Amino acid sequence: MAVKLKIKKGDNVKIIAGDDKGKTGKVLVVYPKTLKVVVEGCKIAKKAIKPSDKNPNGGFVNKEMPIDISNVAKIQE
Repeated sequence: MAVKLKIKKGDNVKIIAGDDKGKTGKVLVVYPKTLKVVVEGCKIAKKAIKPSDKNPNGGFVNKEMPIDISNVAKIQE
C-alpha cells in the first residue's frame, strides 16, 4: 500500500508541534513507511560513538532525529 506524501526531500517546512515548535528548516530525508521526516537543525540528539580509525577518541556527535510527518507543515515559497 503506497501512501502519497505532500512533503518531499528539499521542501522548507515549519515544525507545528513538539519541543522545536516554531522552527523552520529543510527536509533532509523522508521515510514513507514510518511516515517520518528528518528536518535540518530540528530535534537534535547527542549520539555516542565508539573509537575508530576515523575518530580515535570516540565521543559525542549531534544528530538530527526523525519527526512524525503530522508535526510539520510545508511553507509556501
